[in-house]
Amino acid sequence: MLSKFDSSYVGTVDMEELGYLGKPINERWYSNDELAGALHKAVAYAKTMDGLGYDTFWMAEHHFQPEGTECIPNLLMMAMHIAGLTRNIRIGCGFNVVPMWHPLRLAEDYAMADILTGGRVIFGVARGYHTREVESFGAPLIDQAANREMFEEGVDVIFKAFNEERFSHHGRFYTIPPAVPYRGYTLKDLTLVPRPARLPVECWQPIQSGSTRAFDFMAKHGMCGVIGGGSAEGGAVDRHMTEFRAAYARRGIELQLGERLSLGFQFFIAESREAAMREAAKYYEENMKMFGELRLVRAISDQQIAAMRDPKLVPGTKLPRIEDAVKAGGFLAGTPSDIIEQLKAVERRYPGLDRVSCSLALGTPLAVTLDQLERFAREVMPAFRPTRAAAAE
Repeated sequence: MLSKFDSSYVGTVDMEELGYLGKPINERWYSNDELAGALHKAVAYAKTMDGLGYDTFWMAEHHFQPEGTECIPNLLMMAMHIAGLTRNIRIGCGFNVVPMWHPLRLAEDYAMADILTGGRVIFGVARGYHTREVESFGAPLIDQAANREMFEEGVDVIFKAFNEERFSHHGRFYTIPPAVPYRGYTLKDLTLVPRPARLPVECWQPIQSGSTRAFDFMAKHGMCGVIGGGSAEGGAVDRHMTEFRAAYARRGIELQLGERLSLGFQFFIAESREAAMREAAKYYEENMKMFGELRLVRAISDQQIAAMRDPKLVPGTKLPRIEDAVKAGGFLAGTPSDIIEQLKAVERRYPGLDRVSCSLALGTPLAVTLDQLERFAREVMPAFRPTRAAAAE
C-alpha cells in the first residue's frame, strides 16, 4: 500500500523557448548567477515539501552543464544545507555517481551526513550516463564494461567501510590500504572514522536496463531500486518488478511484488486531462530533448535525436508526445481524481510497493513546480492518508 510520497529535482534553471520547437539544448548557455540559482531553487523545493507531508526530496549529482539542465555537483553538501533549513523531510541522494568518487571519500562524507542530520540523508549510488562528466573525472563510461566493474568495486569498498570495523580491499581499481609503513608497522587494514550511526545503510540505485547482473548486485548489498524515467512506461515496470524480486529470492529473501522499490512518475494537475497535457507538453518535450539523446528513454531513434537538436526537422519527424507518455502510464496528467485513480491502480497491481516519486518534468519553472507540489499534497495525497497515518503510528 502506498504510504510514502517523494519528489525529485535535478537542478535546472528556469528556461526559455521550451519544447521541440524551442531552443536546442546545445544552444543554451547561462550565466554563473543563473546556474547558481538552481541551488536556491533546490532549497525552495525542499522547504515547500517539508510542510506538506512528503517523505523524501531527491536530488541528482551532475557536473559541467552550462546549459542549465542539471546543476547540483555535490548532493551531500546540498543535503546538509537543506537539513538545517527543514525539519521533517528526508533528503535523498539520487544518485551519487560512484565512478567519479574515491569510494572512501564518499563513504566518509555520507557517514558524516548520517550522523549530523540524525539519519535524514538517504544514500544512493549510480554508474553515471554523461560522458562529459564521468570521463572528465578520469573514470570510464564509453567502455561500459569497465564502468560497471569500477562501479561495482567502488560500491563493494563503500559497504565494507560501512559495515566492518576493520577492512581491506584488493581489486582491479583499488588497493586499500597500501602496504606502507606507519608508526612502526605495515598497514594492513583501515577503519572508517566515523562510520554511519545507522546500520545497515539504506541505499538506493536507479534501475534502467535491469540486467540480471545488476539485480543480483543490488540484492547482494540489500539495496532498494528506483524505477523511473522512460523505464516507468509500458511492460518494463512489470519485468523490473519481477526480476528484482527474483534476485532477492536467489539470496533466500522473499519480497512482495514492489517491495524495496520506488516507482517514479512525472505529473501535472489541471481541470482536465486534456488541459494538463496541453499545459505540460512543452515541459515534457524539453525533458525529452535532454534525456532522449542520452538513451535514458526507451526506443529513441537517431532520426528523433537529430530532430531534437534541430527544430527545423521537427515537423517532418514523429517524436514522443506527452499523450504517448500518459497513455503508457509514465506521466500522470489530469484532475486530482484522475491521478488518484491511476495511483490506486498501481497500488493494486504491486502489493508490496509503498513508495512513489512524483515530480515535474525538467524545464518546469519554479513557480509552477511549487504550485503543483502543493496541489498534489493537498488534493492527491489525502486519498492515501489512512495508510500514511497507520504507517506513522
